[in-house]
Amino acid sequence: MAAPGNKYFIQGRLGSIAKHHESFKSLWETKWKQPCEMGIYPFMFGTTLDFQPVVDSIVAKGLKRPYNWDEYAQCFFPKAEELVTRAKAAEDEGDREKASELYLRASAVYRIARFPAPRSAKQREAWTKGKEAAIKGLGLQPYPTVEVEIPHIHGASGDGPVLSGYYHVPAEASRSHKVPLIIIFTGLDAYRTELSVWKNGWAELGCATLVVEIPGTGDNPGAPSDPASPDRVWSSMFDWIAKQESIDQSRIVNWGFSTGGYYSIRVAHTHADKLKGVVAHGGGAHHMFDPQWLNSVDDLEYPFDLAHTLCHKFGYADFGLFKKEARDKYSLLSTGILDKPCTRLLLVNGTEDEIFPIDDYYLCLQHGGPKEARFVPGTKHMGEPQSFTIILQWIFKLLDIQGDVGRFLSTIPFKPKY
Repeated sequence: MAAPGNKYFIQGRLGSIAKHHESFKSLWETKWKQPCEMGIYPFMFGTTLDFQPVVDSIVAKGLKRPYNWDEYAQCFFPKAEELVTRAKAAEDEGDREKASELYLRASAVYRIARFPAPRSAKQREAWTKGKEAAIKGLGLQPYPTVEVEIPHIHGASGDGPVLSGYYHVPAEASRSHKVPLIIIFTGLDAYRTELSVWKNGWAELGCATLVVEIPGTGDNPGAPSDPASPDRVWSSMFDWIAKQESIDQSRIVNWGFSTGGYYSIRVAHTHADKLKGVVAHGGGAHHMFDPQWLNSVDDLEYPFDLAHTLCHKFGYADFGLFKKEARDKYSLLSTGILDKPCTRLLLVNGTEDEIFPIDDYYLCLQHGGPKEARFVPGTKHMGEPQSFTIILQWIFKLLDIQGDVGRFLSTIPFKPKY
């Protein structure tokens, strides 16, 4: 581990309980209200104009952990349905801009309904309806997103048949004018419906984007509990990318967010020849699966029950069994992944991360070939906001792009017009 005495870097905080776990009211007041007002994670495309009435109803019910996820999710449906109705009316009137905004605002409300993972019937319904709203809204934007269904030709028993992704290719891209591709791996709770928020910034720079979920989340076809399933899924994905004539196959970059960062570290080693570079942003590798860590993180930085959400994501119904098996089964160290050759790999996170220990990135630096890293002192998960500047500058240089970080980041926060 990173600290002396075989201790985690944040060892002193293990066993504490963050205030936002007291109730949904505390979560909103201490952690979620500000990002909602700013229109940033986890409220991409969202606004307090829509969320405050929902919050008021949840607070009135006194909801707190352990949450009844169907009861929780139902609170969001009336507002989301209202927004979809308004969006359809605007679309019928030919107002694309208004319709797009309202569909995306509806998708944001459905997102928080199924947050952190669709574990109940009502949350699964929210995920389905959120997708419908999101692709409509994204498809009506000036840089339109389309949904692609990538055949999972390398699938094995337990896998699904198709990898769904949100894809944008600049209008000027062609066989004679190939463009770079940014592949975004989404996280534990943020799926393609919201991480497509990064599409506009890349589109302005002439880059294509492909946003896909990781196994055990969203619509990824990989068997959740099979540690090798991501390798098969990414092989199918890269075979499909190889057939896209407008993509410059020598300028493909992967950026994994949070839990997606774990998969980015893996793909940097398993598919090194397919990628010019990889960014693992706020990910983990080994200690994220320590029983001691998993026993503590339900009470720390994450909004809800992180360890149990990870347990669900990896296909386990028994949390005790997950804790017993996870490290040997999924650790990138235990399985030998970290000692394989890899492409250029940038590791970025905050030193005080209480979701995935910064210790995992120190571990990555001690194995395999040399890697690049930047740890943001005094910040928690993801090292925001400084991490975004670090990562964008690295990718701009890697792809030889003349990008303006400030301009790019200005495309992320959401403010309602209608």
